[in-house]
Amino acid sequence: MRTVRVSDATLKQKSSESLSFREKVELVRLLDKLKVDAIEIGRIEQAKADSLFIKTVADAVNGSAVSVETLCDPDSIAATWEALKNAKKPRLAIKAPVSLVQMEYLSHKKPEAVKKAVIEGITAAKTYCEDVEFIAEDATRSERAFLYDILEEAIKAGAETVTVCDTDGNMLADEFADFIKDVKANVPSIEKAALGFACSDSITMADACSVAGMLAGGDEVKASVWPENTASVSSIAAVMNKKGSEYGLSLNVRTVELKRLVDQVSRMFTETRSKNSPFDSGVRENIGVRTFSVNDNLGAIVHETKNLGYDLSEEDQIRVYEEFKRLAARKELVTSPEIDAIVASWALQVPPAYQLEEYIINACNVFTASAHIRLKKKGEVQESVALGDGPVDAAFLAVEQIVGRHYELDDFQIRSVTEGREAMGEAVVKLRVGGKIYSGRGLSTDIIGSSISAYINALNKIVYEEENE
Repeated sequence: MRTVRVSDATLKQKSSESLSFREKVELVRLLDKLKVDAIEIGRIEQAKADSLFIKTVADAVNGSAVSVETLCDPDSIAATWEALKNAKKPRLAIKAPVSLVQMEYLSHKKPEAVKKAVIEGITAAKTYCEDVEFIAEDATRSERAFLYDILEEAIKAGAETVTVCDTDGNMLADEFADFIKDVKANVPSIEKAALGFACSDSITMADACSVAGMLAGGDEVKASVWPENTASVSSIAAVMNKKGSEYGLSLNVRTVELKRLVDQVSRMFTETRSKNSPFDSGVRENIGVRTFSVNDNLGAIVHETKNLGYDLSEEDQIRVYEEFKRLAARKELVTSPEIDAIVASWALQVPPAYQLEEYIINACNVFTASAHIRLKKKGEVQESVALGDGPVDAAFLAVEQIVGRHYELDDFQIRSVTEGREAMGEAVVKLRVGGKIYSGRGLSTDIIGSSISAYINALNKIVYEEENE
């Protein structure tokens, strides 16, 4: 049985730009659970934001390879590797056009110059990363002799995977199968590398061509769980479930969970967003919020806490369920955000390692926000001053400086829980460490104070667990 790898390209599509940073990270985690072989990310365009996203993805993914596209030049490769280097399975993807029309009008280079740049790029990438991919853009419209030559040179330079793209998307299934067979027959070193392929869906043939490419000997298919102009992971998996064994082919994708995970991804892309939101990605309406009633049992509530990212002990599960029942007795429906708040308030309660002594926040329209935080640990007072994009950001950075460690902020929520001039503000902070979420809750008439308290509450849970392992 030959296993064909699946490389998901959802995050490289235009549609993914509508997702928030947090939603993209959640999508990555779902793809990792689905056991796609690689998760693809486009090249760095905005240095700070894109690098931060790649670093976050690198920490979040456990099983799949994280493949990041890069240009051929050494600076682009070095910057990409700096963001990617902590991934458990990093992959650098060198992409270049190989058809005459794209080389001339997109790269403004002659074929030999393109080939030289590709070889130099792969050679440079190999100094950082063992897994290097060469992506031959518009391969089906290239001069075949040049295509075979550049693929051969890419493999000799160290490419572990060479991928040919039907960028124009005008091939039928039998034509694409013949194309893959020709590549395998005319590239002498092809057996030393995996042969990948990508099919555009211009004439709605991406799924059919991808299956044909697999049958013709392709080793890795680029597809998407939310296809825009690519093959569909769901469609390919459905074909393999029915016909794969007849042809000696299989996928690593967890097809049993595929529909549920694709439904989750679908909600990310299709739920209604507020048109009046000041945020770039919009604020989601509560269409996807799950609700529970007094009739839901312990198993349903524990399952929901796992959906929210928590791994609770049996003792904490019972605590959360008892508090849920008290809340459900007072109101008809309890929402998933309310269960999230229950976990933050009642689960994983520990003796405080750090206590907030005092804080001073300076924030105005002229100067960058600053925070002066003073914490006490085992009777010793520690303090720090930090600048940030806003008062909460500055406060969190000051706490991190005192602790001497950076934590991934998985989520941060604030809301008013009472009304009037002395309204109480509640903050919930989620910190992620090693794939596990630690949630903290703070309550104060000062929303900055409640945010700091929530962060320290979550921090104390991390410290307690690490000290008692």
